[in-house]
Amino acid sequence: MKKLVTVGLAAAAFAVAGAATAQEKVEGLPKTQLQIAGGLSNLTLYQEHEQPFWTKTIPELSNGQVTASIKGFNEMGLKGPEILRLMSQGVIPIGTSTLAYFASDNPINEAIDLAGLAPTMEIAREITEAFQPKYEAFYDKQNIKVLGFSSYPAQVLFCNAEVLKLADLKGKKVRTSSRTQAEFVEAFGASSVTIPFGEVVPALQNRVVDCAITGSMSGYSAKWYEVSTHLFALPINWNQQIHAANKAYWNKLDPKVQEFIETNMDALFANIWEAAGRETQEGYDCNTGAEACTRDVKGNMTLVVPSEEDQELLKKMLNETIVPKWAARCSDQCVSDFNETVGKVIGVTAKK
Repeated sequence: MKKLVTVGLAAAAFAVAGAATAQEKVEGLPKTQLQIAGGLSNLTLYQEHEQPFWTKTIPELSNGQVTASIKGFNEMGLKGPEILRLMSQGVIPIGTSTLAYFASDNPINEAIDLAGLAPTMEIAREITEAFQPKYEAFYDKQNIKVLGFSSYPAQVLFCNAEVLKLADLKGKKVRTSSRTQAEFVEAFGASSVTIPFGEVVPALQNRVVDCAITGSMSGYSAKWYEVSTHLFALPINWNQQIHAANKAYWNKLDPKVQEFIETNMDALFANIWEAAGRETQEGYDCNTGAEACTRDVKGNMTLVVPSEEDQELLKKMLNETIVPKWAARCSDQCVSDFNETVGKVIGVTAKK
């Protein structure tokens, strides 16, 4: 991965960058208009990072030479799992989606985000960066240029029932958004239910499901605190986002525009990763009404701090259930790639 550069997203950061440096970055850039299919538009990743990056940061840093329009894929009438297929076909030029959406297309898309793999943002990022070259090679064959990865805050359990330990999931119906999440809850005796993100609030309210998994801050943004009582603060996984472009479209862009976009996207990813760690805690605080929450609206959920026993249970489930099941459905090359990258980071070996 290219060396990350420290370009701020806020206007105040631009002021200190220095006019000469900015001019060097944009010299020779041809006039270019981009169209972006962004992530879920009702979440903070899109609202506070992705949208302002394309509509404000890129035009400002290029002195207006490179401009972009962006809509969240949900605003385009898409559900997410079709994004990369449409990108491969050239229908979407540049886009973002949750990598786990494509697990059914190929299990390699689960390699960096198996349940229990990364207990912290730092580990999640290290795992992602270690495996990125494998994804770049994989998607290159599908006419897709990988631009990088970012992440939502930690994926945790929101429940409208008293869940104080992982064993309490037994018999519950849990909304999951990926295969690895489904295998995780099923390992504890719960039933996995697939429901689009936008339909989770009524599902919790009407007790179609007892719990649902999403990012701690994503749940806050979507007001899950209004229909949930208990927030189980145990990072299950992270739901990394893949940012990519149709390769044929990308190759037609001027090389200077390519370099300009990639350099500044590296800065975007750095900002989002840092925010993922910070917003994980902010999600805990704001969903439960903690004094540390600085947002105007606060929830009143009960924060459940997982015991050491539950943290160990999650690790045990990773080694004994999650990784073996994933390895069984992934190719020999996929498993080998995992072991030489992700496996070395966290000390886990996948076996066929």
